[in-house]
Amino acid sequence: MIAKVLSVPGILISLTLYGLISLGLWQLDRANEKRITESVVIAAQASAPILIETAQILLNKEHYDVLLAGYYDPTKQFIYDNQIVNGNAGYYVLTPFVLKSGSAILVNRGFVPWHGARDKLADITIENPKVNIRVKLVKPIQRLQLDQENINSSFPMLIQSLDLASMEKLSGYQIIPMLAQLDIHASQGFFRQWQPFYGSVDKHLGYAFQWFFMAFVLFIIALRLLIRKQINNTL
Repeated sequence: MIAKVLSVPGILISLTLYGLISLGLWQLDRANEKRITESVVIAAQASAPILIETAQILLNKEHYDVLLAGYYDPTKQFIYDNQIVNGNAGYYVLTPFVLKSGSAILVNRGFVPWHGARDKLADITIENPKVNIRVKLVKPIQRLQLDQENINSSFPMLIQSLDLASMEKLSGYQIIPMLAQLDIHASQGFFRQWQPFYGSVDKHLGYAFQWFFMAFVLFIIALRLLIRKQINNTL
């Protein structure tokens, strides 16, 4: 019907309608994916933390609160730079926590602001390395790097991204591909205000509505043009 308005404009309108509807359906699919993930997160956070001493179990515990048994290695700490928390520039302190198996997981012990003194680190020493700690497990996200990173081989080591392969070589540990966020009530940490998981289901539904609404408006415009053309042809 729409293609009868004019050959070229009709084809363009049809293609645009198809694109708008496809975008709306894609946003609905994204909303459904986020809804499934939300249900997984809610189930994980409702579970009581269990004590874990081996690495393999951790890989299936994303979003879970767990208890880790082992010890910190304060000699191999990483300073994860270029972080912004509450409008302040600073860094996260990542400390390897060695499990019974000998592999390690990086524990984010919290945020430290630079306060304009980038040449002076806070005191990140650990008084009691051998502890049981409560953490939340998340998957590490490596930020986009525009320039090659120049890494000083001495510790504590300043890093710009979570390149676990490089961090394994530098630390000498087999690093578990998960990141442990230290519980906000735990000792030997810094400022911790971990962001909860937001599935953004409503955001995707809103985007879907916008695409479908635009498709509806375009359909009405095309329909009016078709009716006007038919009326002119009968005159």
